[in-house]
Amino acid sequence: MGDEKVKEEAMRMIGMFQVLPRLVVFDLDYTLWPFYCECRSKREMPSMYPHVKGIITALKDKGIDLAIASRSPTADIANTFLDKLNIKSMFVAKEIFSSWTHKTDHFQRIHSRTGIPFNSMLFFDDEDRNIQAVSKMGVTSIYVGDGVNLGALRQGLTEFTENQNASEKNKQRWLKKYSQNSSSSEKKDLK
Repeated sequence: MGDEKVKEEAMRMIGMFQVLPRLVVFDLDYTLWPFYCECRSKREMPSMYPHVKGIITALKDKGIDLAIASRSPTADIANTFLDKLNIKSMFVAKEIFSSWTHKTDHFQRIHSRTGIPFNSMLFFDDEDRNIQAVSKMGVTSIYVGDGVNLGALRQGLTEFTENQNASEKNKQRWLKKYSQNSSSSEKKDLK
């Protein structure tokens, strides 16, 4: 499936969801492309997984911001590859640095830079430890075993919507409970 066909399908899929993330964050190695940057040379021409270009273009066209969170120890190579692939300008934040924190520092910086709450973010990564750690921050996080594709996008949008709905239900329960408690205390004050 070519980039345009993938983009069309991604646009259709995104259009089916009423609740969308404000920011979609991607890892690089084995998420957007099928290699580790540190094992490559800047002189090489990189390639992405087949669905990536169509998906990120569709997200941008739908007004959803994009960011990168990568623990690559070779940010210079990663940035060179983003330039060569003509996608570097598509990302509002690029946090590419080596870290032992399972990307929590990356997400703190992305949040500081964009002001977007963690629960309004969707994240794709190929390492389960990053998925676990970032999920605890409130980010909807999706494990991709073989790069970002239309199936992963569908799963991500579905889980994001489910998380938003659960969050809204909890908020409504809390508001109901709070208003009942304040009403009963007001009645006690009237007696």
